[in-house]
Amino acid sequence: MLTKDLLRVSRAGGGYHPQFAGREHRPLAARVIGTYQGHVGEPRATLEDALTRLEREADDFKLVRGLAALVEREATFETDAVIEPERARRAAFEAAEAVDVVTEDERAMAHIRASESLDVSADDLEAALYADLEERQVLSAVEPRWDPDGLLAQYNLSLAQTSLFDATELRVRSSDPKALISAIKRLRLMYEIRRLDDESTDGLSEREVVVTGPTHLFRATRRYGIRFARLLRTVAKADAWHLEATIDDRGAERTLALSDTDPIRVPDAEPLAEVSFDSGVEADFAARFSNLGLDWELVREPEPLATGTRVMIPDFAFEYAHGDFRIYFEIMGFWTPEYIQKKLSQLADLEDVAMLVAVNESLGVGEEIAARDHRAIPYSGTVRVKDVADVLREYERQLVADHAARLPDTLRPDDDVITVDALAERHGVSADALADKATPDHERVGRTLVRPAVLEAIADDLEAGMTLADAEAVLEEDGISDASAVLSRLDYRVEWDGLAGGTIVER
Repeated sequence: MLTKDLLRVSRAGGGYHPQFAGREHRPLAARVIGTYQGHVGEPRATLEDALTRLEREADDFKLVRGLAALVEREATFETDAVIEPERARRAAFEAAEAVDVVTEDERAMAHIRASESLDVSADDLEAALYADLEERQVLSAVEPRWDPDGLLAQYNLSLAQTSLFDATELRVRSSDPKALISAIKRLRLMYEIRRLDDESTDGLSEREVVVTGPTHLFRATRRYGIRFARLLRTVAKADAWHLEATIDDRGAERTLALSDTDPIRVPDAEPLAEVSFDSGVEADFAARFSNLGLDWELVREPEPLATGTRVMIPDFAFEYAHGDFRIYFEIMGFWTPEYIQKKLSQLADLEDVAMLVAVNESLGVGEEIAARDHRAIPYSGTVRVKDVADVLREYERQLVADHAARLPDTLRPDDDVITVDALAERHGVSADALADKATPDHERVGRTLVRPAVLEAIADDLEAGMTLADAEAVLEEDGISDASAVLSRLDYRVEWDGLAGGTIVER
């Protein structure tokens, strides 16, 4: 972005129109780049004089300064002095105090004494005294990322971003809505999605994304404004897009309209940081949840949910591992009152959806969420994983009971040997749903179902004194991996002989 004093906009017709640079400004962009490259090794003051002359020759000094501001970000300025300026000043002031400087000759004498104490020449001391002042720093290198065309493209993008900094609201339609929503969530912007009735899409999504602008917050923050403006990079990467923004122009409300027909391009490969989560609260929760080993998979940014004429994309969804069941999860942080009411309205319009909401205690809306038949858990600072896991286990108990009720009371698998987990997977349920099911043709040994005839055959093949390895080989022939449970069922135990291995003996 540019600083606001470099903003070039037209307010003709009551609108808000950024004054983009065109092809005709290519020579000017080349001269700005060349001015920096031609002043490597010279003080900043000399460079500034050259830029001032260029401003006078050009039609628009703000355009020159805007282009220069972008090139300067790729420039390196250094302090050119034999000794550190602060050290030189300290020595000079101490020497001046000792000789009580009044005249120029006394000042020169003080500098000589100071230079002798630092073992440098008086000229080097004089040069170092204020070498760290901005105008005396030397341009040591400049490596612009862009050629003149690229610099103009970067300028136009930066100009549009700066224009959006005073927006109260942004309304966007894109041919790549998935990338747009993903960027909005990564940038931690407040938003909602509206479904439009307009049948003429022109390649754009039929859904409009409305993003809350920085000037609509409790307190306009520069950090939010920068994130808000950076969204334009993702918007402009789409093949087709259109946006309208409501701008607070020093108290007057104006409309800024931009689209893919404007000269806004993303000239370099600088992407949005690939952050997986909207906030540290979400990232922290996801990291801790993944270590629980529950029968629930955490899904980031699930599919949109219809809420009346709008659309809501929850932060997460929990997918049950044993069946088609989902619980959606939203984390409500510190938002504006209007945004909170929109969220509550969306929650009220959700039907036949299991929703869990973690609510920042400072919002005080937990009871309102519960009144909408959704589960609410309060948090402060971080979301307690235990609170979420407790809710998931409640759902899980009901799911297990429902699955068990749909199964017959008696199960008769055709396999001679099958694990409980494999049988549960065959029926699309969790192993807990089989806990009370009868298996009259099989005996349950540990986590394995075995026909009695197979157990008898195994018993005939085992004998006391066999090594554990040989006994396991006998069991593996029948597809049994849980050796300890079967050996115990057949009244054997393992007697260990250090590192030499084990031997099965009768109990």
